[in-house]
Amino acid sequence: MSPVARNLVIAVTLALLAPSRMAAQDGTTPLDEFIRDWQKKEAEHPAPAPHLDPKRIINESSDFLKEREPEMTEEEYALYEKSVTLLAGNPAFAVKLMETMVAGHQNSPAFEFILGNAYYMSGDLARARVHYESAVAAFPTFLRAWNDLGVMSYSSQNYPEAVRCFSQCIALGDHDPKTFGMLGYCLERVGNLVPAEVDYLQALAGDPGNADWIEGLLRIYVRGRQFGRAESLVKDLVRNEPKRAEFWKTYADILIGDGRKLDAIAVLEAANDAGYLSADDRRLLADLYAERRMVPEAVATYRQLRDGNLELGEQRLLTLARLLTYEHAYAQAADALGAAEAGVVPAYRPGCLRARAEWYAAQSEWPKARATWQDLLQLEPMNAVALLGLGRAEMAGGDEARAEMNFEEAVRIPDAAYDAHIELATLEIKHRQYQEAIPHLERALALRDSGDIRDLLSRMRTLAPAPSQ
Repeated sequence: MSPVARNLVIAVTLALLAPSRMAAQDGTTPLDEFIRDWQKKEAEHPAPAPHLDPKRIINESSDFLKEREPEMTEEEYALYEKSVTLLAGNPAFAVKLMETMVAGHQNSPAFEFILGNAYYMSGDLARARVHYESAVAAFPTFLRAWNDLGVMSYSSQNYPEAVRCFSQCIALGDHDPKTFGMLGYCLERVGNLVPAEVDYLQALAGDPGNADWIEGLLRIYVRGRQFGRAESLVKDLVRNEPKRAEFWKTYADILIGDGRKLDAIAVLEAANDAGYLSADDRRLLADLYAERRMVPEAVATYRQLRDGNLELGEQRLLTLARLLTYEHAYAQAADALGAAEAGVVPAYRPGCLRARAEWYAAQSEWPKARATWQDLLQLEPMNAVALLGLGRAEMAGGDEARAEMNFEEAVRIPDAAYDAHIELATLEIKHRQYQEAIPHLERALALRDSGDIRDLLSRMRTLAPAPSQ
């Protein structure tokens, strides 16, 4: 390691180990400032290039790669000249001719290669492989034979064998970007992602605009959760081929994987406005709207899909029904809910019951809501949403004892504990049992911090009677 690099590593390590400080007003941290200053100094006083002995290049260049390709015998060449035109038009006949002429003879590696090509063109891949293997066994530096073996293995999805052949090609001096790209793809398929990344980069260095190699590198970055690098690549794909919907979808997927769902929504909206999104991608956009509680946008997108006679599926129909219920569009919610319920499979029955119970509750039809929540609890006795919903329905119907019993049951379920403690505290406050409300508010705050609950707890402590001496 050079002195400059060593000093950088030491400085960065010290900066990471030092006590954290507030970021500057522009958002930079002390470590950001150090790296910026170091880069400025390096630009003004660049480190000297590593020493290289010039004689080394001369010495290595003097050894030309002799005997890279084998030669045919005169007899073989004469036969080849007779057969070469037949190979293009009638490879099967050319193969028979060559087999007859060389029967009983020891073929040269070059003629084995020619036979391999002839069999390959006639569709006899098994025999083609035998002759290619014979050629490289007799002449290990036979680059074209290794390449044809690799291409044949690649085409037949024998990726481990293709890796062996393309690696040998590159070792023998093949710098064709396509060879690097195909090797990268084969390495990716066999799970060797680090060398696959290197080969994709090599392929792109020689062919920067090749979408196949960009996509391959993109897949590796996404699998490795290198979202910054992946985003840079997919932006190029979208910019170069904006009409390909899969690139927009990949861009959105990367942003979703990085936890940036609002950015993903913006990307999908731009693609949708331009008319580049597929139906599946528009469904994804609607799902993201729903997840982010962007109710009008979600409802509008789901409606557009239904109006276009595009299948939503039971789950999205239920989501649409619940969103419409939230917007008080009860008639439309009933239509979506009815569509989901018509022929619903058992897996979706709990979701249908929940959406139906919420629809009843939103319209204050408490007896129907209570009965539907009870049906759901028959299927899933520890369903947190159903216990809370049934408790609220009992409260609305005036049966506080049953409501309290359901809330107490819900407290035992982690997903419902916060809301259940709030409901129990509300019951106690309703009867001015302020001291009894305090533990529930404290437990709710321990589960989830809330300024409103902290304020309510403070008031309860003020109103609660002082403990007796």
